[in-house]
Amino acid sequence: MKNIALIIILLSKLVFMQSNNGSVTGTVTDHQTGKGIPFANVVVLTTQSGVATDENGRYTIKNLLPGTYQVRVSAVGYTTSTKTDITVSNSKPAQIDFYLKEETIKLSNVVITADYFSKDNIEPTSTRSFGYEEIRRAPGGFEDVVRALSIIPGVAQADEGRNDLVVRGGAPSENLYLLDGFEIPNINHFGTQGATGGPLSFINLDFVKDVTFSTGGFPVLYGDKLSSALRINLRDGRVDRFGGKATISATQFGLNLEGPVSDNSTFLFSARRSYLDFIFKAAGFGFVPEYYDFLAKYDYNFSQKSMFSVFGISAIDNVRYFNTTPDQKFNNSRVLGSDQLQYTAGMSYRYLLPLGFIKVYLSRNSVDYNSMQNDSLLQPIFRNKSLENEDKLKVELSYQFAPALEASIGADVKYIHFDSDVKLPSFITSFNDTLLINSLIISNNFLKYAAYLNLSYQLTQRITTGAGIRIDYFDAIKEKYTVSPRVSASYDLSDLFSVSGSAGIYHQTPSYIWLVAGNTGLNPVTVRQFVLGTEYRFRSDAQIKVELYRKNYADYPVSVSHPYLTLANTGAGFGGAEDNYASFGFESLTSGGSGYSQGIEFSAQKKLSEIPCYGLLSITYGSTKFIALDNIERSGSYDQNIIFNISGGYQFDKSLEASMKFRFASGRPYTPFEIDGTQSPAKYNTLRLEAAHSLDIRVDKRWFYEKYTLITYLDLQNIYNHKNLSGMRWNKRENRAEEAKSIGLLPSIGVSFEF
Repeated sequence: MKNIALIIILLSKLVFMQSNNGSVTGTVTDHQTGKGIPFANVVVLTTQSGVATDENGRYTIKNLLPGTYQVRVSAVGYTTSTKTDITVSNSKPAQIDFYLKEETIKLSNVVITADYFSKDNIEPTSTRSFGYEEIRRAPGGFEDVVRALSIIPGVAQADEGRNDLVVRGGAPSENLYLLDGFEIPNINHFGTQGATGGPLSFINLDFVKDVTFSTGGFPVLYGDKLSSALRINLRDGRVDRFGGKATISATQFGLNLEGPVSDNSTFLFSARRSYLDFIFKAAGFGFVPEYYDFLAKYDYNFSQKSMFSVFGISAIDNVRYFNTTPDQKFNNSRVLGSDQLQYTAGMSYRYLLPLGFIKVYLSRNSVDYNSMQNDSLLQPIFRNKSLENEDKLKVELSYQFAPALEASIGADVKYIHFDSDVKLPSFITSFNDTLLINSLIISNNFLKYAAYLNLSYQLTQRITTGAGIRIDYFDAIKEKYTVSPRVSASYDLSDLFSVSGSAGIYHQTPSYIWLVAGNTGLNPVTVRQFVLGTEYRFRSDAQIKVELYRKNYADYPVSVSHPYLTLANTGAGFGGAEDNYASFGFESLTSGGSGYSQGIEFSAQKKLSEIPCYGLLSITYGSTKFIALDNIERSGSYDQNIIFNISGGYQFDKSLEASMKFRFASGRPYTPFEIDGTQSPAKYNTLRLEAAHSLDIRVDKRWFYEKYTLITYLDLQNIYNHKNLSGMRWNKRENRAEEAKSIGLLPSIGVSFEF
């Protein structure tokens, strides 16, 4: 009996030791130079675990119980940094990298620090950063990078079923996406040509390290976009052993693989497929979408100073029609379907200098569109076969010339091949105008160049300033060269309170598809943008921000034959006949549009800390107006005057948490229909939809086992089943106007097996 008891005790200790084998690993490097910081102190808060980094800035903390933690890093001469939402499991190490800034400001002996929130001297305004876990658990976000960011101040959704981001009144075509430094035209499945939206992102969130989103005032490092810059950084593959993750959710299933290839190289790979086609077909839908996406990354370190990476991502989107019943034929006639094949492939090289680094990128973007629409008699209305290829070489240099002076210098060249074959028989719009198009064919090669210089200077202990200039060139349009100067400043009134501002000129060249109808006389769109903000951090894990913004638009493409139409009001949704094909620009355009967007934003945010709750509240009040050729000022199509968001969650223990998100937005403008189904230009955007609101709830549960982790979640979107209006449309079969509504309550269940 004693032997049995002894065996039970030993086995229980062995099981405990086996389950207590989670770890956190990563590097601590200088934010400016990229060099590892030796002897930095890395501590897991609320535990006794901690280590010092080695001479290369690396660290590993072992023997952690599975759960969620906060990790803090401090080093002599650097600001302290804390990262939250660090999930430790037995299945793989948590990879957490820190980038510390030199500490030059010592204002007082106030105990409260702001190390949960980062602040970049180059981007003092309108920028927020999020980690993987903060995005993954977002209610109603479907673990989608873009959708999870819709609660940020100043960000509106044109339709809650899509990722058409409207940032401070700007059109969905005005957003920049960067993935590991590579520019990607659109990161969404079934993307809208000429814009940046779609129903679902194809970025695999499991490989995302962190996300930085600038909603305005971004520096000259980022160009050819007007409203926002979204930078997504991927993590490296795990170095301890081969592993992966199998996932099935409400919309897709997939498999991730990762691990070491050699002592100094790792890989990541994922493949995912939707099964919406099975569900839609079984439910009797006539319009059935299906998609695949793939991501691969290989990292090789030649030395501590020399790093090489190969990267590739691809999305395959297909649409199938089943026109077996009159209802299916009618419903399908209202849909613009698009088969798409897109990929981005590239390689990058980084070399560390004594006081900085240099990066070289070589990449190709390719998007192959095959769009089509038939009428209810299955006769073709519209065909568009387009191919957009971009080959790009980019070089970046970051260097610290003095302790208070940092410089960023860059240049890139882009070779573009664009083909488009459009067939659109004479089409009568809902405004009773005629698009006199039968066939448009274009095949051409273009060139784009860009160069920039940005300086950041610590003027005093309290004041940081920045200034930059950017030059862009596009040989396909009338005004080929643009110059974009930008300035910024930040003033720390105390350790906890600061004010900041930025001003600059931004340019964006016309979308390639807008050139099909011979619109080579266009100029780049221009925005003069001003941002003023203040920030107060009353706890290390909590802050309040207020920002004012103003954007003055000029040279926006507008229709010559339809003088009420500006392309600033297009780009959301799938387009097609019900949108009069407006977003494609298949008509004579001129750069005669103008407008403005202005507003005020308030936000309060608390990060997850030793207090096991988190949340973000944001309120935006704004106004967006545009003027087309008729010289009448009208509300922009995405003008939502009031946007209110509140989201948050509570962590009950290391494996269970619940979260919620409530969203309210005042109605968008729309144009009413007359009794004959036409629309009057005099009433363009004169009415508004009713306000949209919804409540999402999510519960996450983790099950930790010896060498694997089971992750489950239940996500209920729009839990009280309020069907928000997305617009008005004309029903030709019944000769009446009808409301286009969202689905309403949408449950989602996800299960992941991590090994």
